Amino acid sequence: MSHEEFEVEALGIEVSSQPIELYKVLKIANAVSGGGEAKAAISEGYVIVNGEVETRKRRKILDGDVIAFNEEFYVVLCDTPPLEVEPKPKAAKPAKPAKPAKPAKELSPRNNKDKKKTKPSNDPKKVVKKDIEDTPRSSSGRRAISF
Repeated sequence: MSHEEFEVEALGIEVSSQPIELYKVLKIANAVSGGGEAKAAISEGYVIVNGEVETRKRRKILDGDVIAFNEEFYVVLCDTPPLEVEPKPKAAKPAKPAKPAKPAKELSPRNNKDKKKTKPSNDPKKVVKKDIEDTPRSSSGRRAISF
């Protein structure tokens, strides 16, 4: 594969910090009207970064990277050095003492009968839940929902 060099005129895009995400560069350059349009153009393969088609919207762009879009060329200019992201060390969490297992509650038909049934309240702020089994089913087998 031969590597050819071309000389083109590129618009300089000055950014205050680097790296900067690709879609933001297109917004700063006024090549698109908004971030959604920039992301769509990138994902559809209309943007070229350093000679290669780029489909990652959040591709990190550094000082000197050349971007081609819509028959225009842009070069990113930044005076500050790139910020290096240091991986956060994983702090060892102290081991928690194991909790003793709780005995399972036994369910019996007697426990279900002992539940109190609530009467509807006249207070409009109070929400009363109806028992789902009390609502009739339609011919399709679904229950009606009332508000």
